[in-house]
Amino acid sequence: MAERVHGDELDVIGIGNALVDVLSQATDDALVKLGLTKGAMHLIDEAQAASLYDAMGQGIEISGGSAANTIVGVASLGGRAQYIGKVRDDQLGQVFRHDLRSTGVRYDVPLAPGGPPTGRCLIMVTPDAQRTLNTFLGASVHLGPEDVDPTLIARGRILYLEGYLFDPPRAQQAFREAARQAHAAGRKVALTLSDPFCVDRHRAAFLDLVEHHVDIVLANEAEIRSLYQVTDFDAALQRVRGHCEIAALTRSEHGSVIVAGPEVHVIPAHPVATLVDTTGAGDLYAAGVLFGLSRGRDLATCGKLGSIAAAEVISHVGARPMVSLATLAADLLT
Repeated sequence: MAERVHGDELDVIGIGNALVDVLSQATDDALVKLGLTKGAMHLIDEAQAASLYDAMGQGIEISGGSAANTIVGVASLGGRAQYIGKVRDDQLGQVFRHDLRSTGVRYDVPLAPGGPPTGRCLIMVTPDAQRTLNTFLGASVHLGPEDVDPTLIARGRILYLEGYLFDPPRAQQAFREAARQAHAAGRKVALTLSDPFCVDRHRAAFLDLVEHHVDIVLANEAEIRSLYQVTDFDAALQRVRGHCEIAALTRSEHGSVIVAGPEVHVIPAHPVATLVDTTGAGDLYAAGVLFGLSRGRDLATCGKLGSIAAAEVISHVGARPMVSLATLAADLLT
């Protein structure tokens, strides 16, 4: 039987860069002309964001951000979830807050009255469904330790930290303080490595986190190989299993592997009728795994929940589920 949350307890609390996603179709040639590395996340400034936005084709705007997408997935699975991330008191900030709350996620961080505008991620999706991200962090860089409430952190069974958050220095402080608070309250801390280039920027810090401060690591194959600077997935798997309690590693169409000490679970990818857009695949996989762990499910079931959630989000444009994940995963949740 699954565990239940009681009183004001939360399943998962996520901390990340609060962004509005702008998605548009693009060709490989267009990426080359713009000097973008396909499939990667590029940090850009406000001027670059404006220029790239002008160069993009017709698109759609959806509230996003990696950890926010994951937290929405947890709520869609029936979980009690809260998000911490900074936006400005501008139009995009109001949209972000409204969209997030409408999914059932709790979001109480005050809108910033000044400073840079709400961050946005300009996402160019190529015909093979790969996404290239161009991120202007905006107001999210002003997330700091003062935005982290220890009473709130103590309520969450799992604290989920977004690797991208390591780019803004003050957010790093919030990141580390929240992790300290969670462990002081006897809670688990999970980390997503976010992107191979993010790992490259912060490898030493990430290695320290994984080895000494994090209980659960989520990463894709490229990210975990980058962390340990190895070319072989199995070699990276063996390294990480000795450094944290649980590691959930995705391998695209080859599914995922979850390891915990001597346990190894190979989880097949859930079938998808049509692959449309891989944006958010890792975020929603994380949602399934974290929700399962927060409710005391076995590792194999957690992996299956992740696969179902990821399959749903890659079947349409956008990084958030369009149907109830709890309905899709009903057989696993009963």
